[in-house]
Amino acid sequence: MDLRGKTALITGSSRGIGRAFALRLAEEGMDIIVNYHSRKKDAEEVVSLIQMKGARAIAIAADVSDYSEVERMVWQGRESFGKIEVLINNAAIHRGAKIHKLAPEDWDVVIRSSLYGAYNCCHLVVPDMIDSGWGRIVNIASPVGLRGYPGDGAYSAAKAGLIGLTKSMARELGLNGITVNAVNPGFVVTEMVQALSPSNIETIKANIPMGRACEAAEVAEAVAFLVCKGDHVTGSIYSVDGGIGI
Repeated sequence: MDLRGKTALITGSSRGIGRAFALRLAEEGMDIIVNYHSRKKDAEEVVSLIQMKGARAIAIAADVSDYSEVERMVWQGRESFGKIEVLINNAAIHRGAKIHKLAPEDWDVVIRSSLYGAYNCCHLVVPDMIDSGWGRIVNIASPVGLRGYPGDGAYSAAKAGLIGLTKSMARELGLNGITVNAVNPGFVVTEMVQALSPSNIETIKANIPMGRACEAAEVAEAVAFLVCKGDHVTGSIYSVDGGIGI
């Protein structure tokens, strides 16, 4: 499918796997809205790299957990490029602790960033897709949303909720020409992961059947498939995790 001229909003795309998604979809000629929370310089760098590929891009700051900020971001994106017909819900904040030690504010920030953020963006962008009779939504979930992990109750709950939201929206929107899928990235060595201790990182790697961490570009290829070629794929959960979710 020729996606030139279509607009993609990718939340949390100033760094990590979100950055990889933005660069990969730009290769398809799409206009990219690079969303960031506080890393303006990183977001502007992504915009520059996209422009070097011959595509158009704009960086917009917004906290996706805040409905009014998402509303403003969507309005700005439409002003720049028109309808938003591709949405990648990637933004997330991680806070980990066993449930009896997990602070209420940490629970709240994790749930709001992943789950409220996805709701806010979908609620505001889906009307564009319905109007066009075409749309692609990819929610970035996690293997812990399917199997859990000690000390990751908040993140597991947020990602499990995102998987449920994916399936419900797929049923709701299929007749509108909109597909909704989720991708579960495996252990990708991003800045978020590098906050773990070296021993924890090595323990996690040792439990990956394929014996190595996942590359951001590998996850981006799965996202690109769902956006560009997955015309009859909806409500599916794609794991790009080297088998860690088994």
